[in-house]
Amino acid sequence: MGAWGTDTFDNDAACDWAATLEDYEDLELVTSALQAAIDESEDYLDADVACQALAACEVLARLHGRFGAQNSYTEAVDTWVRAHPLVPDDSIVALAHEAIDAVLGKHSELAESWKNNAEWMQRVESLRGRVSG
Repeated sequence: MGAWGTDTFDNDAACDWAATLEDYEDLELVTSALQAAIDESEDYLDADVACQALAACEVLARLHGRFGAQNSYTEAVDTWVRAHPLVPDDSIVALAHEAIDAVLGKHSELAESWKNNAEWMQRVESLRGRVSG
């Protein structure tokens, strides 16, 4: 995972995932990214899969009008959200919370990488709040 900061899209995996979002008209890619993180967390959650799950959570937060950082790295997601004013249901929000738990869990490569970084933890918890409102 190439990372240059603590924001959700400050890494290659999230940016690459965001670029594929334009191929979708619904939340299928979001749901699959969340589910992949949950499924992998039972063994060992790969950092790239975790980053994609956090990017999926950002889509949900933005669909609720709760934008985080907006910059050139978030442009693909922000454009998609504006073009697809979907309303995520409670079940996908619950899935997002479960995915965030997995990302922060003891079997997460990403959590291990950032374990001594309070800023990263704050950003993930802020994302959790923005997903649910």
